[in-house]
Order: sequence, then C-alpha cells, then structure tokens
Amino acid sequence: MKAQARLAGFSLVGVARAKEPTGHSFYRAWIEKGYHGTMEYLSNSIAQRGDLDSVLPGVRSVLACAMFYSRPARQESPRIAQYALGRDYHKVLRGKLRKLGLWLESQVPGCVTRPCVDSAPILERELAQNAGLGWFGKNTCLINSERGSWFVLGMLLTTAELWPDAPAVGGCGSCQRCVEACPTGAIVHEEGRWQVDARRCVSYLTIEHRGGFSREQAAWVGDWTFGCDVCQEVCPFNEPRASQPMRSPRVEEEGLASSREWPSVGHIATIEEGEWDLLTRGSAVRRAGWSGLQRNARANLENAQQTKG
Repeated sequence: MKAQARLAGFSLVGVARAKEPTGHSFYRAWIEKGYHGTMEYLSNSIAQRGDLDSVLPGVRSVLACAMFYSRPARQESPRIAQYALGRDYHKVLRGKLRKLGLWLESQVPGCVTRPCVDSAPILERELAQNAGLGWFGKNTCLINSERGSWFVLGMLLTTAELWPDAPAVGGCGSCQRCVEACPTGAIVHEEGRWQVDARRCVSYLTIEHRGGFSREQAAWVGDWTFGCDVCQEVCPFNEPRASQPMRSPRVEEEGLASSREWPSVGHIATIEEGEWDLLTRGSAVRRAGWSGLQRNARANLENAQQTKG
C-alpha cells in the first residue's frame, strides 16, 4: 500500500489505527474559546471529529499521505501563500487517494475506503502524527524532523486492517521564532499547549473571514493577499539545507507547482467577477471568494499607502 502511495507521488506515507483521537477534548476547548472565529463548519462537526466511524462506518485504519509543494522565489505582489500558487491541492490529492482506494479495494475484497482532504470532519493532523509523518510545532503546523513543514495532507480511511506505524516524536525545544515572527501575535500558549487564535491569524482573515475588515484587521493583513507563510518561513526545520531535498521530484507533473500569472494588487482590488472566475478556476485562492479577494487587495493597497506616508 505504501509503495502504491509513493508511486502516486506522495512524499511521506504512514499508517495509523482508527481510534478515538486524544486531541478531541482540546479541540472542543479550542472551539469553546471562540478561537475558530466564524468557521461554523468547525463548531458544527465537533462530535464527528471525535468519531471516525461517523465518517466511514467500520473504519479500522488510516493511510496518512503528504505531498510537498513547489516553492519558487517568494512572490511579493500579490503576496500569496506558496501552497496556493499552483493547482488546488484538494483536487490533486483527492484524485490520487481515490485511485489508491480503488487499488486497495481490489486487493482486499470487501473492504471500503474513503479519501479525505481537510474538508472532511476528521482531525487529520493527529492522524498524521500517529502515522509517523510529523509532530506539532509551536505554530501548530505538522513538522517532519528531516523534511520540515512545506507539505499538504491527505487521508485514506479504510475498513481494511493495515499494520500501523509508530507515532512521530519531536519538538521545537526553546525555539520561538514563529511565535515572535507572527505579525498579529496569533500563536498563544495556554493550558500547557501552543495554539492559534484564528481570529488574529492572517490566513484566517484573508481566506475564511467573511464580510469587511475592521481597521485593526485590515492593518493585520499587511501585504498578504491570500494566506500567510511567515511562521513556516522562519522555522529552522524549513531552512534550505533541510527542506530542499524534501521537495517531491514529481511536483511539476503532479500539478502543485506555480503555473499561473497573477495580476497586480491594484488590478485585483477592482477585478470583475467574470475575470476573477477565470483567474481562480482550479486554484485554492478561489476559497476567498470574489469580494473577499477584492477586500484583501484593497487592504494591501491601504497598508502600502500608510507605510509610504
């Protein structure tokens, strides 16, 4: 199964048992503090995220897969998170996982599979840690000790019994580069655990937040038009000597590489809906919506003007 996953283009592969997540109580507490902001799909699925059987009845194992994405020279304007510069990873990973599921079902008659790519109500990062792919950093990203964190995750749930891997272990030690570099102070330490207050996170504000920005929120966005990479850019585990070899050699053909030209921030601020529709087809940037992307660009322009002033 792992060999098939690697042939499909996944860089990291591991297996976890389908058991009750130990982090579910923490997830519930995070929601109760309101740290999820207006992402109601997170609060509406609390029970499901604690029970994998609600997602796939009879599930016994989870194949956790990670794919590294191409990271060209940082695009300064518009400033877009690197994972979103190429094709929408949801579509790429879901297609590969679906094929893996069909292969497994052909090998284990009677088993059932379900591909999940972060829109499913599961705690995929905990599953990935249990499968040995990485551990939680202070920025809450999953970090692989040898390969860093520039990757996206996909899970294949199955009723087949697969041999599980040992959970990943590691830690940030005394390093707090991400905490200090976060432009809004969104990374906080409470109740003995590092977590992110999404309401202050630039990625949340530019992608998931709906409606206008307050003056404070607009300032927090800075020059980011979609997402934010700051906490990963400063992470020692992502330094070139460690992270470059992790890039998937098949990233170009798999469609996660940067492949489209983005117009200027000024153009995006007034972009027509029809042009936005064409520009964002097959891109994760589409998640922000037409008015959301305009809003972000307007905030970028206002912040740039204030900096010059």
